Amino acid sequence: VQLQASGGGVVQAGGSLRLSCAASGRSSGTYNMGWFRQAPGKERAFVAAVSWNAYSTYYADSVKGRFTISRDKAKNTVYLETNKLKPEDTAVYYCAADRSATLMSGYDTGVDYWGQGTLVTVSS
Repeated sequence: VQLQASGGGVVQAGGSLRLSCAASGRSSGTYNMGWFRQAPGKERAFVAAVSWNAYSTYYADSVKGRFTISRDKAKNTVYLETNKLKPEDTAVYYCAADRSATLMSGYDTGVDYWGQGTLVTVSS
């Protein structure tokens, strides 16, 4: 499975961006998908996840109510709509694919594949 992330950029505080993660490869549609982010000088942190069938989502408290994760199974693509962005949202955002249940609980221990990352910079 290959993951291609895109959509990052520079935005002012309060603005929005839509990140995309296109998945390809055999059985890519059977993976739970999610986003993590790593800010400068900090450890990678969970952001959001969506189950393989799109029935369930899970969010970090820091983004709940501002970010929305969704997936288009026909396009094999996962989206992260980021709204009301804050300077502290500045980070490299990575998409991830996981067949275990751990991603849906916010953990990366079961992640099978990672995308290359896309940079989001929020200016104040």
